[in-house]
Amino acid sequence: MKLLLCILLAPLPSIIWLAFYLRKDKHPEPNKLVVKIFLLGAIAIAFAALLEQGIYVLFKKISLMQELIVLVVSFAFIEEWLKYIVVKFGILKNPNFDEPVDSMIYMIISALGFAAAENIYLLSQISPLKIPISETIEFITMRFVGATFLHALASAILGYFLAISLCKASKFRKTLIFNGLAIATILHSIFNYIIILNINGQIETYHRNGLVFVLLITNAIIVSIMFKKINKLKPVCKI
Repeated sequence: MKLLLCILLAPLPSIIWLAFYLRKDKHPEPNKLVVKIFLLGAIAIAFAALLEQGIYVLFKKISLMQELIVLVVSFAFIEEWLKYIVVKFGILKNPNFDEPVDSMIYMIISALGFAAAENIYLLSQISPLKIPISETIEFITMRFVGATFLHALASAILGYFLAISLCKASKFRKTLIFNGLAIATILHSIFNYIIILNINGQIETYHRNGLVFVLLITNAIIVSIMFKKINKLKPVCKI
């Protein structure tokens, strides 16, 4: 019974954020497409694990600081790139992908699917059957306000640049998408770095929480502004 509860709780942060962000789309997407991209985002974590393990083996002989930088940035890039790949090959050519805002919506869906799978994996690693249910709930709550939210925000930013790229001449598209991927990677890397500093005892937990709060709230405001700008593109941008 406890295991079943943990399995149900693990994807809950993603489901809550999904319900929140789907409301940003005035023309709701078909449920089957939402589920499809969510599941593809979840499956992408397997490829992320393989690539990240390869990176770790490749760079484990360099200095500790170099290894930290490489792992933080490369892991963030791999995850943001895979979430983009899900949207590019999973929905971009679908007739239902017909508004600029869909770029942000589907990138968020992909990200939340990825985060749900990540939450399930991480919860399984801390042996939920051996810890009190209260600690499991605390873990899920921290993922809700932390990493899961981070995944959604980073991918939303990339989704904004993807939307803008679809409204520009083809020669600018790759540059815009690269810029969005770079910004999403930087945001993700900063978050990862803060968490690692805390794990290594270099900053206190309350410092970590403060830094993460400022980072996420700042970018949540930016994403909110991006949604407003994207919605204004409807009359002039056709996908």
